[in-house]
Amino acid sequence: MILENNDTIGIIALSGECDREKVELSKKYFETLGYKVKLSKNIFDTNRYLAGNDDTKVDELHSFFEDKDIKLILCARGGYGCIRLINKINYNIIKSNPKPFCGFSDITALLLMIYKNTGLVTYHSPMACSDFALNINEKTKNNFFKAICGNNLEFEGTKIYNNGSAEGILWGGNLATVVSLCGQDFIPDGHFLFFAEELNEPVYKIDKMFQQLLNIPQFTKNCKGIILGDFLDVDNESWLQEYFEELSKRTKLPVAGGFKITHSEEKITLPVGKPAKLEDKKLYIG
Repeated sequence: MILENNDTIGIIALSGECDREKVELSKKYFETLGYKVKLSKNIFDTNRYLAGNDDTKVDELHSFFEDKDIKLILCARGGYGCIRLINKINYNIIKSNPKPFCGFSDITALLLMIYKNTGLVTYHSPMACSDFALNINEKTKNNFFKAICGNNLEFEGTKIYNNGSAEGILWGGNLATVVSLCGQDFIPDGHFLFFAEELNEPVYKIDKMFQQLLNIPQFTKNCKGIILGDFLDVDNESWLQEYFEELSKRTKLPVAGGFKITHSEEKITLPVGKPAKLEDKKLYIG
């Protein structure tokens, strides 16, 4: 798709409670770019650490997909809450009204479940409050619009743990959120390249989360390569690197790291479900 002037972007709160100032700043930013913006009805709702009631969130998600004026759905922020929604969603509504659905971190749960249940490509991307309100990074913005407009993409990492090439759809996201889906039918049926990032987790938990996935036969059968983003604020960087070396030897898969898949300001946008190729430390999409 191509977003045009006066197209409407829907900003929706599906996870943690939102900061009013950041929501309003992001709305204003997109309006200065020439877009209209529609906010979900619950955007300023609060329920403990959540952006309001689960049923309201799901109703708004359905409504945003059904709204013909909304051309792209952008999540306001992450935090926590999306796994509370995944079994309440009517995926047929989404499948019948395809449009880009975008976010990262906790939103990973929805990116993967929407793809699994509908085949719709979703976007592991920057979000309204975290990326389009304050200190807007130009590379982040440009990567975002290039990806959602369906262009072929090429990214390069900084480190090869295991060289080689592999092909499959792109699939993954925030590691802890991916693992939170264990118990669901969520892993792709065909070959995929697994990408992951994380924040504020000790190395032993990163090890444990990868192990949870590697213990699933469908994951080990269909995963053909591993793409590592940032693992920020870990307790021991040398242990992390040792673990990634171990991971590459155990899986015998092509493994590359240093991609800007991250909670930091500069980040790339990755289309979940789109065909891709990992060749040493280069990633080709489309």
